[in-house]
Amino acid sequence: MNPTINLLKSHRSIRKFKDQQIPRQLLEALIQAGQSAATSNHVQAYSIIHVVNPANRQRIAELAGGQPYVANSSDFLVFCADMKRSTDAAERAGAEVVRGMTEQLLVASIDAALMAQNVLIAAESAGLGGCYIGGIRNNPQDVSDLLKLPDNVYPVFGLCLGYPDQNPEVKPRLPLAAILKQDYYDDAEDQALVARFDDTMARYYSQRTGSNKSTNWSEQLKPLFTSKLRPHMKAFLNKRGFGLK
Repeated sequence: MNPTINLLKSHRSIRKFKDQQIPRQLLEALIQAGQSAATSNHVQAYSIIHVVNPANRQRIAELAGGQPYVANSSDFLVFCADMKRSTDAAERAGAEVVRGMTEQLLVASIDAALMAQNVLIAAESAGLGGCYIGGIRNNPQDVSDLLKLPDNVYPVFGLCLGYPDQNPEVKPRLPLAAILKQDYYDDAEDQALVARFDDTMARYYSQRTGSNKSTNWSEQLKPLFTSKLRPHMKAFLNKRGFGLK
């Protein structure tokens, strides 16, 4: 192990923050670290909205399902998949651009995710903590309107950042054998591995500081697959100019 690997393996979601502001110079350094992430064909198909206005942050907290840390973290960033800037640039260079390709949606979403993970890792290396907010996709049109996002740009997720005011345990991950497969996809052992992991997660949840509950990994998954999760996203993305072709 080395310090970088140890840092990556120690990740926790932080939802309670000290009343301490991240220095602007440090915040900008984190964003620059994010820009160094891999990006498909150097497109850099992302934009980040730094939401500073308290009323807007409170509104996003409500739109995201009532998540107060959106409003009370030091800084809140919305990572957007952005195909507008690059397609506009190609068009100005003389290309007859084709918009709305599904691959453009994938490229922009992946670029935004890779960039954000770099930002969070850099933040954790500086003693900060963070929490991703996928809940902004509960009401993506309202969030887009609030942030004045143009067509060919959509909000993928938010990220709360700040100085941690809690020290939660590291949440266990699936056994390596369940996700690392050699040469081809072989799930012969997956049922047994998942059963073992359910026992691990049941112990974790029963012993977790401050929020004990009786459940396991498989039980936690049930709501994700027994209802239509955010069924509005397809129409929303089509309206934004993504995933039409």
